[in-house]
Amino acid sequence: MNPHISLPRQHAGPSTFGSAPANRGSSIRTPRFFKRSALLLLRVCQSMFKFPQMDFEMAIWEMTSLLIAPKKVFKSIYYHRVRNVGVASAVYHPYDHSVRNAERYGIETKNTWHRPDPSFTYLLSFFLLLTALAWGLAYTPSFGAILRLSLLFVFVHFIGSSLLVSTIAYFTVGRLFGPNGAAASLTGFRGSRGRRRGAAQGLFVQPGEKDQLEFGYCFDVSNRAFFPLYLHLYVVQFLLLPLLTRSPSNFLTTFLGNTLYLSALTYYTYITFLGYNALPFLHNTELLLLPILALAVMWLVSLIVGWGVVLHGRSVQGLLWGI
Repeated sequence: MNPHISLPRQHAGPSTFGSAPANRGSSIRTPRFFKRSALLLLRVCQSMFKFPQMDFEMAIWEMTSLLIAPKKVFKSIYYHRVRNVGVASAVYHPYDHSVRNAERYGIETKNTWHRPDPSFTYLLSFFLLLTALAWGLAYTPSFGAILRLSLLFVFVHFIGSSLLVSTIAYFTVGRLFGPNGAAASLTGFRGSRGRRRGAAQGLFVQPGEKDQLEFGYCFDVSNRAFFPLYLHLYVVQFLLLPLLTRSPSNFLTTFLGNTLYLSALTYYTYITFLGYNALPFLHNTELLLLPILALAVMWLVSLIVGWGVVLHGRSVQGLLWGI
């Protein structure tokens, strides 16, 4: 008698032999938030080590524009979609080369504001390494101190602070300035409920899609806001340090030092505002500019009382803390 092996039925469910029933395991589910965060973190980590997709020309253009026309940097953001097969279907912008990179390398990013190109982060980290070398040779002339200073500048001052600020923004900006946030109900900024700009935002919005703030985008904004801060406090301050640390201090040194820090923090706040103001689903983002008013008041008071942030506040010792 020939053995007969029956084929599995076409619509049969998966076998549960040796495993728990499906209905028993379905009661334990991973929250959607953690799944989305884990996938986003994995995607960012993968893109950080894909050097062919990096566009350093675009990163240099962004750095230049952050100084002369920062609005252009965030106007070049587009809301793109890439099909699962890896073919990009995106809105092209003349300043953005990442569309061509996506078409060439098949970057699988879907409905995201974050551009998976870490070239800006790598380039600014390289500049910080050069700056740490200059600071180390001038003030801590030893190999170990220069190495520690390089790690401090890149991984604590830049990466660490950007991660901290972007994490705070990720959990607060969407809740405060989103469609149902506390700031969205305020009137008097752009009309009723913070009415957004007109049809120009159609480049960013896909019908039927639910807009949400992404951690990757918050990290991008923090990185770009750090670049003018880097030029002010790590480059210009280094060149002016012999004058700023002259003792006894006079009004000129106090004015230069305090104005330098005021300009750096004002630039950081303004670029942060531009980054979140570019998102069409956030309302009344002008409130993010309020720290500039507080900084201006503190700057004026410091000049009146003759308190210098460099000499009396020991800001340079703070930059070199732990070295």
